[in-house]
Amino acid sequence: MTRFDIAVVGGGLLGRCLAWRASRAGARVVLYDAASHQGENSAAWVAAGMIAPMTEAIDAGAEIASMGTHSLSLWPRWLAELPVPVFFRDNGTLLLWHREDAGEAVRAQRKFASQQSQIKQIDSARTAELEPALGTRFPEALYVPNEAQVDNRAFLKAVSIALAEAGVECHWETFVEDVALLDAGIVVDCRGIGAKPGWPKLRGVRGEIVRLHAPEIELRHMLRLLHPRYPVYIVPRPEGRLVVGATCIESEDRSPVSVRGVLELLSSAYSLIPALAEARVLELNTQVRPALPDNLPALRFDCKRKALYINGLYRHGFLLTPTIVEEVLGLLSIEGQPSGCWPSLSQNYAETSADIQTSNENQQCLSL
Repeated sequence: MTRFDIAVVGGGLLGRCLAWRASRAGARVVLYDAASHQGENSAAWVAAGMIAPMTEAIDAGAEIASMGTHSLSLWPRWLAELPVPVFFRDNGTLLLWHREDAGEAVRAQRKFASQQSQIKQIDSARTAELEPALGTRFPEALYVPNEAQVDNRAFLKAVSIALAEAGVECHWETFVEDVALLDAGIVVDCRGIGAKPGWPKLRGVRGEIVRLHAPEIELRHMLRLLHPRYPVYIVPRPEGRLVVGATCIESEDRSPVSVRGVLELLSSAYSLIPALAEARVLELNTQVRPALPDNLPALRFDCKRKALYINGLYRHGFLLTPTIVEEVLGLLSIEGQPSGCWPSLSQNYAETSADIQTSNENQQCLSL
């Protein structure tokens, strides 16, 4: 009998959440990560923590919207079960555009109409009422209610505390070269771009963010600029802090933020809120997100090695993680779901991603 039911390799957002939820469900879990417990080397560290399924679906499609909507329903419960409070707000998103980019708004409205979403088209007066910092500069806007955000770094820290309090054996700053050598009933590889040698089609997408301090600007909602090249977002945090992101560059370059990236982000943000000219730059940062050709997440099973590989969350880590974790626990017969049964929600991507293998033989071998 192995000492652990599950060995999780990769302690970024997905890996540490899977270890935490599996432990809460009664599994014996061990976690390995090459970085520290803070998660500063993970894609989740350089993120805005947006949980915005409808907004992301403008470009990502119905699969992401479906999984993200389910995740949105799970986030409040997850946060309530953490040992320390984490900032969370679900006031929704305002989608804005400049007059010359009205075609982007039309495209977004068509996408929303096809998904029968409850998006509201509002005029300048209503926009100013919802978000006084915008005034009446935008004749029209789209309001997406209930979308949320979570403080990404506070959440990573809170989960690491939860793991410690639960007695989960965590090996931080530990590099695992071969997951098959770990002693566990099943090994789950959540290393993101670090697992590229085993995923030939995996690619990195560079994302850059700027963190600002603008105490005189009090935003109530997430803002998203509809633009054909620079779909920038502004996410408000407590104490006058703002996260502005994010570029999407097909590159695995981890060097510091480029001048072009800073100009794209800040000029776009300034075009939404000119008062940001007096904001102070707190941080410029970048990270590489793992993505597969269809930009959808994938699960891959290796029965002989007793390993489950999860990858390809792209820019949707906070949006998709609760749903993916819930499904993986179901596959592993945790939380009372039978082994080898996919919850219905997963069908959206189980049928569209070529990297997912769902034969009965592979599913059964994942039983603990």
